[in-house]
Amino acid sequence: MLELVNLSNYPTDNEGLIHNSPKSLAALLNKFDLDGIELMLCQPWDQQLHRGEWVKGIHLRFWPDWLDFYCGNNPAVEKFIGDKATVKAYYGAVRPADWIRLYRKNIRAAVSTPAEYMVFHIANAHAEESYCYRFEHSSEQVVKSAVALINSLTQEVPADTCLLFENLWWPGLTFLSSAAVSYIVEHVEHKNIGFMLDTGHLMNTNRSLGTQVQAARYVEQVIDDLGSLKQYIRGIHLHQSLSGSYVKNIIARDHTPCFDKPELMDHILNIDQHQPFTENIVRDLVASVEPDYLVHEFIQYSRADWEWKLAAQKKALTGRAYGQVDNVNHWC
Repeated sequence: MLELVNLSNYPTDNEGLIHNSPKSLAALLNKFDLDGIELMLCQPWDQQLHRGEWVKGIHLRFWPDWLDFYCGNNPAVEKFIGDKATVKAYYGAVRPADWIRLYRKNIRAAVSTPAEYMVFHIANAHAEESYCYRFEHSSEQVVKSAVALINSLTQEVPADTCLLFENLWWPGLTFLSSAAVSYIVEHVEHKNIGFMLDTGHLMNTNRSLGTQVQAARYVEQVIDDLGSLKQYIRGIHLHQSLSGSYVKNIIARDHTPCFDKPELMDHILNIDQHQPFTENIVRDLVASVEPDYLVHEFIQYSRADWEWKLAAQKKALTGRAYGQVDNVNHWC
């Protein structure tokens, strides 16, 4: 099993997290006994900064609200996204064909690295739906359309590169339906496929979870219910999210949400908390999956915050202290 951390090459991450220095990144990987990174490419790959021997996976781009645009449902796009200028700003294109070219470009950039796998989200939700949890599209619709989209892209993916599909809590791949998992396995044309289990995203499907123990047991049970399909889970994005109370309060409110980008991002991060496991129940969870890749996936607000989260989760996993584990950030 390779142990990794998530990292983007966005300029603020390059500066704030690794100080534009390969030595700084190497020091973090060595300190926490990590094998490398799962990299999100926001700009061209800098082989000197994110060295090839560290890049084990690539997280592909993701648009949370894509289905209506892809299917040419222009009235819905205008309603939920906006005018042509807003559509261009959101998708990077005004036509689905041009948007798909951006996906292909992102995949080709991933192929230029030595990454062993790529991660693709399968989910869809309008901004409004993320508040009210009343969804226009079913998981079945999202999965079938996503598979069609994926099959239009897979000629860009080398045969020896594993394409891993990640779950979210919105309609799409949630792992709550074995039929959806089976459909993906049977209909994606690229043969080297699997799943990236995001533990926090799966926890977000159950608003009754109150403790890490409950959450870990829930994840284990859902995955066990997949039966033989469980074997396709190749990786884990490991973190915990106990946001049920927040979601219940949001749904109960009778208000019109504001969809400006900062507020929406704050809202999503209140749901999808990306906090570290701090209890050793996480060992049973990881052992129950036996992944090839374990990614310590966090929202990193600073280098100190990142190291605190890594130290806390690594200690929960191994029982070993990795330096000071005081939460310098607490809750952002």
